Amino acid sequence: MIKLAVFDLDGTLVDSLTDLALSVNKGLKKAGLPEHPIEKYNKFVGNGREMLIRRAIGEGCTEELFDSVIGTFDREYRLHCNDNTAAYDGCAEMLERLGDSGIHTAVLSNKPDEFVAQILQRLYPGHTFLEAWGQKPQYKCKPDPEALHAMLALHGISPDECVYVGDSDVDVFTAQNSGVKMAGVSWGFRGREELLNAGAPFVADTADELAEYILSL
Repeated sequence: MIKLAVFDLDGTLVDSLTDLALSVNKGLKKAGLPEHPIEKYNKFVGNGREMLIRRAIGEGCTEELFDSVIGTFDREYRLHCNDNTAAYDGCAEMLERLGDSGIHTAVLSNKPDEFVAQILQRLYPGHTFLEAWGQKPQYKCKPDPEALHAMLALHGISPDECVYVGDSDVDVFTAQNSGVKMAGVSWGFRGREELLNAGAPFVADTADELAEYILSL
């Protein structure tokens, strides 16, 4: 029986692409580099802040350029991480349904930890997550299993009592590396094909379908 459903954040519970893209683009512009269309950031996100910045800079990414862009990004995103970011349709109801069924919920994201609570408090103010972690310095980024294993150990939950939910191959690999069950969501940044190609056993098209699948495990 599933005791805990752990969710990725960006592209899974929240559509944050515009705010991420605009903040990185401000860093690129300040550094004299070309900006990217917002939709291109679909492929830049997923592996944490450092990789996001390095992908946006592209070839010729020196440490000086990296430091300049990430510095501007941090300042801008701290101020604007909730300007355009929105919850996906049906996710609030899905979380409540899981809770009412006795399944705890949590968040584990590669987004810097400082931003996770700020976003969840605005978009899911009525929901209590067992834990809500971004990237913490003591743990490696997903798909490394360190952080998820630490979260499970903290609450005495075994891997076979957990399902991890996400929108990208990083999330599939996180579940595989952690030995937990997995569910993908097609409404996020990467789409159904990437999830299935990475080995996702199930991909939901709606929050209702996701709830039904988790409750069936």
